[in-house]
Amino acid sequence: MPIDASALPSIGRHRLPNRVILAPMAGVTDRPFRQLCRRLGAGLVVGEMVTSDPSLWHTRKSQLRMDHRGEPGPRAVQIAGGDAAMLAEAARLNAAQGAEIIDINMGCPAKKVCNKAAGSALLRDERLVAEILDAVVAAVEVPVTLKIRTGWCAESRNGERVARLAEDAGIQALAVHGRTREQRYNGHAEYDTIAAIKAAVSIPVFANGDIDSPEKAARIIDYTGADAVMVGRGAQGNPWLFAEIDHYLRHGQRLAAPSAVERRAVMLDHLVSLHDFYGEHMGVRIARKHLGWYLARHAPDASTVKRQRAHFNALESPQAQRDFVDQLFRHPAAARSMTSNGISAA
Repeated sequence: MPIDASALPSIGRHRLPNRVILAPMAGVTDRPFRQLCRRLGAGLVVGEMVTSDPSLWHTRKSQLRMDHRGEPGPRAVQIAGGDAAMLAEAARLNAAQGAEIIDINMGCPAKKVCNKAAGSALLRDERLVAEILDAVVAAVEVPVTLKIRTGWCAESRNGERVARLAEDAGIQALAVHGRTREQRYNGHAEYDTIAAIKAAVSIPVFANGDIDSPEKAARIIDYTGADAVMVGRGAQGNPWLFAEIDHYLRHGQRLAAPSAVERRAVMLDHLVSLHDFYGEHMGVRIARKHLGWYLARHAPDASTVKRQRAHFNALESPQAQRDFVDQLFRHPAAARSMTSNGISAA
């Protein structure tokens, strides 16, 4: 049964074109990947987490994370930190530089983030959560959103209370990953808490966690009542997932798989954009993880993935990397296997 796509969610004045959002992922959702996912059907993309400490924004990593040149709006920037005044100032500065949505990170489970009382560590202190939300919302005129987990641990699933704090503070939309911080990315996401959060607040709620197929996206929206799904790891090596989910939600049918010609074009375009964005030396290295994800999703078996990754990771130039992708699709058998989820060329 197709899900009604007529009442699409809004974040402030920004009406989303569909119900599929790219989750912010540090080290993944850089400008090349955001642009690719937007082109392939993501209704909204959120940039990599940026520290709330402006004194660190001069670093190359921060500069690259804050680069949104050429991207269509709305431009969503995620900030992270544990100090309300510093987060408010970071929100003001990012809005002044063109951010149209400010997203606050209270969902990252990484130790280096949580050890600084940021990310999902903030969920342990609801008073500080409220202070941060009030300060950031008051600091900017653009809409502010929030990303959380269901709680710190199984004994402390306070996502529903945090959601109410967010709505009271003026947060315009809430993304919820269906795991606690203690779970990190282990086990399976649960959606009961997301459903309870959706029932408790009137702002848009985006369901996140283990969404890797159009059918699962539809089931989660139906089960939780969420206004949209937020896709993270499911898009790594599979940016076509956004269009597939959108089509399924609108029509209740699977979209035809991308052809080998399209897969080759997308993979090559992704490589070129990484090389251009990061420069030859860094771009070649960043490309290795992305190409590895493509291979892992479409190679016929683990030994083939291992062999192909080792080959690709030994390449030292942009041209050699592009030649590798060409070789994958050079023979008809290889092209057929790519379309049916198996790269057979070496």
